[in-house]
Amino acid sequence: MQVLPGSAAIPGATVDADGVNFALWSGVAERVELCLFDERRREVAVDLPACDDGTWHGFVPGCKPGQRYGFRVHGRWAPDAGLRCNPAKLLLDPYARQLDGGFDWQGPVFDLVRNADGEASICAQDNAASVPLSVVRAPGRNRSASPRVPWADTIVYECNLRGFTMRHPDVPAADRGRFAGMRHGDVLAYLKALGITSVELMPLLAWVDEHHLVEKGLRNYWGYNTIGFFAPMPRLGGDDAPGELQDMIDAIHDAGLEVVLDVAYNHTAEGDGNGPMLSFRGIDNLAYYQTEPNDPGSYINDTGCGNTINSDHPRVQQIILDSLRYLYDSIGFDGFRFDLATVLGRHDHGFSGSHPLLQQISADPALAGAKLIAEPWDPGPGGYQLGAFPDRWAEWNDASRDAMRRFWRGDDASAGDLAKRVHGSADIFEARGRPPFASVNFVTAHDGYTLADVVSFEERHNEANGEDNRDGHQHNYSRNYGVEGETDDESINALRRRQRLNLLATLLFSQGTPMLLAGDDFGNSQRGNNNAYAQDNETGWLDWEGLDADPAFAASVRELIWLRRRTPLLRQPEYVHTAEESDGQFAWFNSAGQAKLSEEWAESRSFSVLVEKAGRRAAIVINGREHAVDINLPAIDGSWRVAYSTSALPHDNCASGILPLDALSLALLLDD
Repeated sequence: MQVLPGSAAIPGATVDADGVNFALWSGVAERVELCLFDERRREVAVDLPACDDGTWHGFVPGCKPGQRYGFRVHGRWAPDAGLRCNPAKLLLDPYARQLDGGFDWQGPVFDLVRNADGEASICAQDNAASVPLSVVRAPGRNRSASPRVPWADTIVYECNLRGFTMRHPDVPAADRGRFAGMRHGDVLAYLKALGITSVELMPLLAWVDEHHLVEKGLRNYWGYNTIGFFAPMPRLGGDDAPGELQDMIDAIHDAGLEVVLDVAYNHTAEGDGNGPMLSFRGIDNLAYYQTEPNDPGSYINDTGCGNTINSDHPRVQQIILDSLRYLYDSIGFDGFRFDLATVLGRHDHGFSGSHPLLQQISADPALAGAKLIAEPWDPGPGGYQLGAFPDRWAEWNDASRDAMRRFWRGDDASAGDLAKRVHGSADIFEARGRPPFASVNFVTAHDGYTLADVVSFEERHNEANGEDNRDGHQHNYSRNYGVEGETDDESINALRRRQRLNLLATLLFSQGTPMLLAGDDFGNSQRGNNNAYAQDNETGWLDWEGLDADPAFAASVRELIWLRRRTPLLRQPEYVHTAEESDGQFAWFNSAGQAKLSEEWAESRSFSVLVEKAGRRAAIVINGREHAVDINLPAIDGSWRVAYSTSALPHDNCASGILPLDALSLALLLDD
């Protein structure tokens, strides 16, 4: 096999008419082998002949798309010094666009072995039969046209692709849990009719099932254990997973919906210092990972997953930016939700919203049209950074989640906090010049209870995860209304149903960007499991029978979503305060119809908010008491019309300025 000096300009495998250029950066390598494999996984290895500024490269004439390959990096192996080069371990190309094969924990996948005293020695066994191979891929087609939904109009629907389609009755069995299932016509018709604008898909980039899960007969369902920042997870597609991924995105775009991808750049599947060697660790361990000061052999674990990506290193910044550009420009995603995003802005001295990586992502012209959403926390020191991300970013707002749950379950002194969240959390975002859309409001997300479980369980029930029910959130701000889990008590079920609608209505009537969890629109339950990351089974998969069991509930959710879309007052692009401070007003009233005093919030459970802008008015009227209340409405020129209500009481006397509401109910009123 002839290998010529190539180009260091483009990392990874780049195809042209004459062959393929391979380039791999490593600041510690003394030699790099390119390993090519045939269809029987027979290997031919050859040295990359040239190195420019740490990038090893070579051009293979006649090489074509579909070629399987990997790298072996030669250099120092001194784990205590953070140096982990081990040429016995075949390494994935960090820039590989496609992977072939699975990962076998039974093979020699570790670069070291430890004796009874904990002393490490190098593992010289070859791992090529136990790890996936990188695949050379030709350039793909350009991204399809997308709806480009303005932030103020955006309604996000968080969805696990596999779980969404595995039990869908209209998706063919062969397509369930795969890219092909997500682009099925009936799936897209449902999402379109629901009224959401943007589907946020949980991780789709290649990941590894953790060792402790495999030992328990489980596997990673959520996908937050990434090993490749470009290649899709092979089991979600067929022989052409990248092409199938792009076909899926094209179909979602054709349905008029955006696609946001959840990306986990904060750590990799190589885990802690005793984890497997798959790619980054063997290429340049100290460049890619944060290690303890004065102890380069030990990883910093700000993610809780064993390692933390080194966001200060220019090569790490480069690969993350290159990944985002590829996924946006070539594959076609419309935006990204960044898992544990605080890691991306953390220097060795702490988090900074002006971190070079965050600023580069924000300012990159290739990403100018992309939506950027941060999960603004991680388990590390100073990890909670809600409100601290750059101007272009939106952020998951768990304060909105907690406020809505606490108020509707009946917590004392919770109304004042709810008021701030209904206003779009101006107290968190406005001082830094951030608009309401920066607050991504949610009642539920993949991490925690489903909506049905929020009103059915007070204790987590995670025994199936095999961790003795110690994992998952302890404080869920949930309520079971007298019975833990399912019940035949019709009165409890009716109350739970109304509370689900109260929570969703509060979410959709609040300023900011609403996000719904897939399945909450028809009552999906995980039977009290609030950490279903390992439940790639009927616990984690959506039960579509709930749609037929209570079609009126799903219809009410559609009504709420479309009502928000038809009512600009509910989705202001800028914060509105009092009439004296802005062109419009956002004003609170007590149940007597009088302007609410600050001292009233501590005991308040029944109140209304008047939203006024450009001559139009809306009132959100809330009764959080456990008995019916007559609420005096804010006085306006004209009359109020009830546009939506979770109360069964008649509204005939609304014209008199009084609205009767059932216990634990709310209504949206619009001026005629």
